[in-house]
Amino acid sequence: MLDVNIIRTQPDMIRQMLINRNKDTGILDEFLSADSEWRMLTDENNRLRRVRNEVSVQIPKMKGEEKEAKVSEMRSVGDKIKENDARMAELEAIRDECILNIPNIPHSSVPIGKDNTENVVVYEHGEKRKFDFVPKQHWEIAEALDIIDFDRGVKVAGSGFYCLKGDGARLERALINFFLDTHADQGYTEVFPPVVVNKAALTGTGQYPNLKEDMYYMEKDEMFLNPTAEVPVTNLFMDEIFEKDDLPILYTAYLPSFRREVGKHADTKGIIRVHEFNKVEMVRFVHPDTSYDVLETLRGDAEELITALDLPYRVLLLCTGDMSFSCSKCYDIELHAPANDAWLEASSCSNFTDFQARRARIKFRPEPHLKSEFIHTLNGSGLALPRTMVAILENYQNEDGTVTVPEVLRKYMRGKEIIG
Repeated sequence: MLDVNIIRTQPDMIRQMLINRNKDTGILDEFLSADSEWRMLTDENNRLRRVRNEVSVQIPKMKGEEKEAKVSEMRSVGDKIKENDARMAELEAIRDECILNIPNIPHSSVPIGKDNTENVVVYEHGEKRKFDFVPKQHWEIAEALDIIDFDRGVKVAGSGFYCLKGDGARLERALINFFLDTHADQGYTEVFPPVVVNKAALTGTGQYPNLKEDMYYMEKDEMFLNPTAEVPVTNLFMDEIFEKDDLPILYTAYLPSFRREVGKHADTKGIIRVHEFNKVEMVRFVHPDTSYDVLETLRGDAEELITALDLPYRVLLLCTGDMSFSCSKCYDIELHAPANDAWLEASSCSNFTDFQARRARIKFRPEPHLKSEFIHTLNGSGLALPRTMVAILENYQNEDGTVTVPEVLRKYMRGKEIIG
């Protein structure tokens, strides 16, 4: 969340930011109204308490009717203080709810735009594959090779789910192992956090309440299936204070993730948009002075995976209208899928500045004798599996229906070179 003082002192800037992000500015008006009344009542209660304290010293020296009158007057003052305190608690709740729904401030380098059509292509890498035959869609390839079973996935869990089998399951596992091993070489510590998360964790990273309708909720336990490993990994350090020398901290994790995306999968055949998907995540906890440089490094860590897989891709700088709620700057990395000449997002690398750290109360001490400050958090997909799988199947397909295994994955596939 944002520093409340920024919202108070720069409301015009916040209003324009909300407009640039396609958000309703009414949330700002609601905050300013509640905050103004709260501050007025705070000042009034401070004044009333001073009066009560001063009179309380004088009352023992009074007698008779004068004393009774002052006691009655102070009783009324006490009642007014209680009344104000009750109202202030209501206003604090309104104000806190507003703050939770105001997004992060975009970095000055982020282009202003209304939606994904105004994202900026930073560059493309690699040549799109040219075929001597008509390339097939990934689901056609997978079903012909019997490595994905859509019908039985639906039978078990419903629409939007699928089952990998045989070399499809092995290829998925190979990718996960390759990603994790590469991130270990890049300096990340692997963790395996819980798949379920509580509301506090989701609030900490900004998915709650912003995306609560897109998540699977277990009402009986008041828990959620994680929508991305960013949530449990970042919140491992909720309510903690680091020393400066502890930073940076680099974590990576594999987890299955879950998103309801009601209605969105229906028009997308195959595994491009599904309810459950595997993903390897990178999370960095860094000194505030370094976070935008670290974002470039983080993006490079994700790109290293794609170049090793020898897949064509492009990097996008997202505009204000397409960025996620919590981030201040974000790059998407998209893989090329040749069957439809489509670009598929496989990684999103974001700098959240202190936005998540404020919500999760994650701090560091610049020096032992100084007051603690909020750290900066970043995360990136390294990578999301379904769309990476799509890109591999379509780019590495052969005319006879087989699929060549990318060289870097063969050691994870027991030396297998062809899926056929």
